Amino acid sequence: MPRRVLVIGLDCASPHLVFDRFRDVMPNTSRLMESGSFGLLRSSAPPITVPAWTCMVSGRDPGELGLYGFRNRLPNRPTEYKPRVATSEWVQEKRLWDWLSDAGKSVASLFVPLTWPPTPVRGHLVSCFLTPDLTLPWAFPTSFEHELTNRFGPYIRDVTDFRASDKPRIYDALKKMTAQHFNIARYVWEQKIPDFMMFVDMAPDRFHHAFWSAFDPAHPRYIRGNRFEHLGREFYGFLDQNIGALLESIDEDTTVMIVSDHGARALHGSVCINEWLRDHGWLKTHAQAADPNLPHSTSIHEGVVDWSRTKAWGEGGYYARIWLNVAGREPHGIVAPADWANERARLKEELLGLVDSAGTPIPVRIDEPEREYRATRGFAPDLLVYFDDLAYRAAGTLGHGQWVIAHDDRSGPGNYDECNHDWDGLWILSGRGAPREGRVNGARIYDVARTVLELMETEAPNDLLGRSLVSLSADRH
Repeated sequence: MPRRVLVIGLDCASPHLVFDRFRDVMPNTSRLMESGSFGLLRSSAPPITVPAWTCMVSGRDPGELGLYGFRNRLPNRPTEYKPRVATSEWVQEKRLWDWLSDAGKSVASLFVPLTWPPTPVRGHLVSCFLTPDLTLPWAFPTSFEHELTNRFGPYIRDVTDFRASDKPRIYDALKKMTAQHFNIARYVWEQKIPDFMMFVDMAPDRFHHAFWSAFDPAHPRYIRGNRFEHLGREFYGFLDQNIGALLESIDEDTTVMIVSDHGARALHGSVCINEWLRDHGWLKTHAQAADPNLPHSTSIHEGVVDWSRTKAWGEGGYYARIWLNVAGREPHGIVAPADWANERARLKEELLGLVDSAGTPIPVRIDEPEREYRATRGFAPDLLVYFDDLAYRAAGTLGHGQWVIAHDDRSGPGNYDECNHDWDGLWILSGRGAPREGRVNGARIYDVARTVLELMETEAPNDLLGRSLVSLSADRH
């Protein structure tokens, strides 16, 4: 019987919760760990859902993919400063289901970011949480949409307003989404019988952003004995129950992987990068917006920035992306191309001196894309900036009146983003062909593509990043 490979993706699943803190309520996952190999999976830089999953399944880095976050500037739109949400049409590299389809294998790709709009495969594909509207195509073949809807009800592609304050509603919606996604996955695995299937459940990510402070004592808003403290253990146990139900459908000829694209950590606040750039003379606002007391969370793309006098600006997110306003590259650029390197170096030096309102230094890591990546396709930022090892995210809006705030800039009063992403996701490999090595070190997100291709006896392109986890010779803890 030919080998089958099942990859279970848990977006943002935290290794220290799965491997240690909540392992006692995850017996099915724990059995996979005991019968195979597992460890940390170093994410992409940045550790963000859209580039990370695409890096995982393509063996390419974010620069090669031209994906630097959820939203990216378009090189073919030189008149625009504002980035746009990425779609599958931006992905120019083949991914696992493409290579395996080319090799004659049957495949199923379910809910994997970045797969909207859906693309043809030798099998079935259901697009991801970025699907904007269910009136648009969201599965391949299109007839598969009706089949799934008739069996499982309307496709739950995401949970709305998962950073809001109505926590019971959010938790209930998360469980419904997880249950539907695992039920669909089991149906596809049993009825379509793909050689390779990968699906991704976004619920862990949404759960962490909504509830992290409830169960993490390291979070600044954690209160011992709070009403939601038990949900961390309960939710991970619920995930494991769904994993166990799916594992009932596998046989001895199946190899199982569980992977996450990145981890999670307590969010301590946000660095208001454009406030800082304005106060240091890099960003200029129009006369009517010169008063630093702009309305709270004013977007820089709402006409307040005087681009004719601005040298640099930033986009917020889990980290900051900063561009210089270069003449001939940006529509109103003022930095001469010959001065770009010196201006970037000066800006980088100033950023390394970042302090909060009390004068306390904030550790800063700054990457230069051409040094970080093998290529810089798309419209790469000039600087990629991480604050205090991801303890702080970047707020791209204006109107905060200070450089560092104790929350994020997207939520209203009482609604908080509870976590930021962390550098390490996880991997577990068990079943046919999986070495029984226990916990091993040294794995990177790029290793997954090579691993699956080796398990599926399909030749990998020579220039892929990573190495196969089947033969990973790393030191064990």
